[in-house]
Amino acid sequence: MQAIEINNSTLQKEFYEIERQFREGMKNWIPPLEKDIRNVFDPQRNKYFNRGKCQQWIFKAENQTVARVAVFILDQSFKEGKNKIGGIGFFDCIDDQETADFVFETCKKWLKDHGRNGMDGPINFGQRHAWWGLLDIGHEQAPNYLQNHQPKYYKKLFEQYGFKEYFRQITFGRNVEEALPEIVQWKAKRIFKEEGYSFKHMNSKKIDDFITDFEIIYNDAWKHFPGAQPFKKGEAKQELMKIKPVMDEELIWFGYHNEEPACFFIAIPEVNQLFKHIDGKMTLWGKLKLFYHIKTGSNRKILGLLFGVRPKFQRKGLEAALIYAMSEKVQVKNRKYDTMEMNWIADYNPKMLKLISQLGCDRVKEHITYRYLFDPTQEFERAPII
Repeated sequence: MQAIEINNSTLQKEFYEIERQFREGMKNWIPPLEKDIRNVFDPQRNKYFNRGKCQQWIFKAENQTVARVAVFILDQSFKEGKNKIGGIGFFDCIDDQETADFVFETCKKWLKDHGRNGMDGPINFGQRHAWWGLLDIGHEQAPNYLQNHQPKYYKKLFEQYGFKEYFRQITFGRNVEEALPEIVQWKAKRIFKEEGYSFKHMNSKKIDDFITDFEIIYNDAWKHFPGAQPFKKGEAKQELMKIKPVMDEELIWFGYHNEEPACFFIAIPEVNQLFKHIDGKMTLWGKLKLFYHIKTGSNRKILGLLFGVRPKFQRKGLEAALIYAMSEKVQVKNRKYDTMEMNWIADYNPKMLKLISQLGCDRVKEHITYRYLFDPTQEFERAPII
């Protein structure tokens, strides 16, 4: 078997196209945009190259492509006590354990050469909202934007090699038109009555102010989450500008206490419901079809990307207030959407799982983040509860 390093644009395009080979017969799969995959591996567009390294391979046997994978390290992430963990992602493989083992061994050797003693996968060389985890439950559902959607047999390939479940990622969904549970309404109205609290949605004319608030809240709210990276100056703007072309201002909400940034909820129209019409190609014809479906309102789904509440404002019900404020727009004044799915929540975060359940959401998908420790004598531990 031959491992071919991706080192030019021709091979990079082949790396992207390979995914189609392994999605034959998966009627709910939506091809990701080629530019989104390319951007992950472009040092000019992916900030993680500033503090990490990445290598991609295509694997061939008898002149047939049998697998692909990317492997990466981050200098400031995946450090847990004595462990220094690397990552693998964008894994695709034929249904053959020997081939999969060869791919995993190739990744293991590269990571050991770079001072790592374990690997997580399948994960992303970037933020956790994208390309994270192996789909375990929900193959009958369409993937959301930047969400993995792999064949069922991949689970066997990972687990028979020796990967163990590090944590489970839960995607929740609800019908937008259904009234919020009474407990959510009660919490929200209680917050609205408290002096000093205010809530407002994004205003693109003042986007720089909201970006500053987003960075303050995110860096404070997520600083204790494993694997989360604080935004450096300018990085928060880079992330928010990525969603600006599809932004619906009434789906992005911020909460303040005496004008101090306290919390946010970021949601967008679920653009895979649009991208499914263009087969992953943003050509002129693809753009015309995209424009048509935007204008005709064919996308009826919301994707909740991210909650953030600063520690000193937690356990007050601000999440409920954010959702209630948004619901007043999307349920009463702006009835463009039918359903909403939330970006995944890890099972090591029971407080957030409880909160989302209280919002009247149901589990619709589950992904798994696996971990493999290179020392077989080392005791394996799941991700700690936070």
